[in-house]
Amino acid sequence: MTTKSTGTVAGLLLAAGGGRRLGGRPKALLSHRGRPLVEHAVHTLRAGGCDPLHVVLGAAACDVRERAVLEGCQVTENPDWADGMGSSLRAGLEALADTAANAALVLLVDQPGIGPGAVARVLAAYDSPASLAAAAYGGERGHPVLFGRDHWAGIAASADGDRGARAYLKEHAGALELVECGDIAEAYDIDTEADLKHLE
Repeated sequence: MTTKSTGTVAGLLLAAGGGRRLGGRPKALLSHRGRPLVEHAVHTLRAGGCDPLHVVLGAAACDVRERAVLEGCQVTENPDWADGMGSSLRAGLEALADTAANAALVLLVDQPGIGPGAVARVLAAYDSPASLAAAAYGGERGHPVLFGRDHWAGIAASADGDRGARAYLKEHAGALELVECGDIAEAYDIDTEADLKHLE
């Protein structure tokens, strides 16, 4: 009988976006259920089983620190956040490099339809530092995504603009385990004024 390798999977929340299509309102500070969206996302990672938690801030980072409760999280500020999600992913993985984490489970702050259930399901796909897994919705790859440590250098090298790890995942599609989450989560983004209807 084989058992899965034990190892720490850190939750990595990318929350640096400036909300350009939302009139410049930082996504981390959008209100959802009475609290900043970044708090909701931190709770999702924590309740899904990730530990430790790392948060990458960018736009209005000082305001986010003042208004959001990020207790128990390591916070990294990405000065290059305006360059796109790729720079925040690189900043987050760099922050994790000196930790004991064997994998990072990456969640985006602007996807409140993804809850702890989807995080836990993708987290369960962790097997070793070579693990590579992503949530799928109707068979289409989405978030959260789990990157074993063995992949961090390659992801950081290829992450560019708003594409994040897209190119790396395409190149390594054969190693990627898709974890269907369409029955327990919705993968919409809060990108435009019309998307604000998803917030409560």
